[in-house]
Amino acid sequence: MGENYALELKQITKRFGSVLANDHVDLTLRKSEILAILGENGSGKTTLMNMIYGIYYPDEGHILVDGKEVTIRSPKDSHALGIGMVHQHFKLVDVLTAAENIVLGLPGKAMLNMKKITEEIQVLVNKYGFDLDLSQKIYEMSVSQKQTVEIVKMLYRGARILILDEPTAVLTPQEADRLFDILRNMRDDGCSIIIITHKLQEVLALSDRVAILRKGCYIDTVETSGASVQSLSEMMVGAKVDLDIDRPDPVNPEKRLEIKGLTCKDKEGVKTLDDVDLTVNSGEILGIAGISGSGQKELLEAIAGLQPTESGSIRFTDSDGNVKDLAKMNSVEIQELGVSLAFVPEDRIGMGLVGDMDMTDNMMLRSYHNGKGGLLDRRGPRQLASEIKDQLEVMTPSISAPVRQMSGGNVQKVLVGREIAQNPKLLMVAYPTRGIDINSSHTIYKLLNEQKKHGVAVICVIEDLDVLLALSDRIAVLCGGKISGVVNGRTATKEGIGLLMTKHEKGGEQS
Repeated sequence: MGENYALELKQITKRFGSVLANDHVDLTLRKSEILAILGENGSGKTTLMNMIYGIYYPDEGHILVDGKEVTIRSPKDSHALGIGMVHQHFKLVDVLTAAENIVLGLPGKAMLNMKKITEEIQVLVNKYGFDLDLSQKIYEMSVSQKQTVEIVKMLYRGARILILDEPTAVLTPQEADRLFDILRNMRDDGCSIIIITHKLQEVLALSDRVAILRKGCYIDTVETSGASVQSLSEMMVGAKVDLDIDRPDPVNPEKRLEIKGLTCKDKEGVKTLDDVDLTVNSGEILGIAGISGSGQKELLEAIAGLQPTESGSIRFTDSDGNVKDLAKMNSVEIQELGVSLAFVPEDRIGMGLVGDMDMTDNMMLRSYHNGKGGLLDRRGPRQLASEIKDQLEVMTPSISAPVRQMSGGNVQKVLVGREIAQNPKLLMVAYPTRGIDINSSHTIYKLLNEQKKHGVAVICVIEDLDVLLALSDRIAVLCGGKISGVVNGRTATKEGIGLLMTKHEKGGEQS
């Protein structure tokens, strides 16, 4: 049967010290198929793909390509075998054109015939239906265009086996549909494709088969035609999973935050937020949608005092009706003013937590200013760390282990748990479930809804529009730093939001 497979993994095992990341995994990828790899955070998906691509080397087991056993010790070896991988974070040089990035690093003469090379690449672009201007600079491109460059780069290097890590994480629904059409064209042309994603609806729409990993072990591979969101979830978790996202009605919503004419600029003087008007109410979840880089990060950081504002006001109203303008204030001044605000940033380890610190020390980052003299009280933070570990089922050997050793889902539980423990009146979360398995994601959704029920105003930036539509009471859409529209989360559609994500005119609230 080996001749029917583009790729075979047999008894692949990988250890990192005492941690068994992959435990005798068997996996097959047929020729001309799209295979989805599913598993909770920490199940070993990325480690397995990194061994196929040559970033890691297996401790045990065998890898076969086209029925022949191979040794892959580096990405150079994988390229020679026709294997390419497109990572979630692109490996491109911003100041070069698409064509220059595609050819960069390939062996050849010192003087390249770029006209001939561009013509060769254009043949590939036309063949699969890509929409790409090969003369355009990377810094001028949208996220989907950059992803296209990465895919074409792998194809130009001869890849017939392509691995895509979270390929739609930052795409609009329309861009995702276009990508799926291209991947189907590639499959029909004989390419074999592996996708890693946590979006089960996309798995059902795109893949031919689905392979499940759980805690480093291979569980099964099933035909997609016979699978459902429920069945795949239960295979991933190993137990029945409740997939419903609760959305209680707001109770006595009151204006908590009012933003008027907010404008921010980056270091080059380019507007990142352009005359933004927005109202956030207590006891509601306001979702923020937009293509990556549309101003979501800047909006949350400006409210939190982490982003300088050019003009406009950010008026916070406390429970007693007192109004305070947070514009022009930094995060310390906002805290000293007594504004009850919590922020879960996009950068979990770096801006949110310190990776080399344990859970207790990361709790102290929020309370160190309460210490007197040179002494810090560790009892409260230690107790909080223990409570978060137990209540949110954080998977870690102990609260004394560095948070860097945790999976993404567990890191996010620690960060969200710490911020909620501050009992905020305004809670802002950026991409709280990005790269997180379905079980951990639903834990986060429940936490956000609990805050909503307690009267907290919640601002939530989420890239998965299915989740945003199921979770949010209202959805504000950002495009090019402007609010292009605010819609009712209960009546809005993915297609409508997708159109607003590319509408550059300023829009108001829709009923």
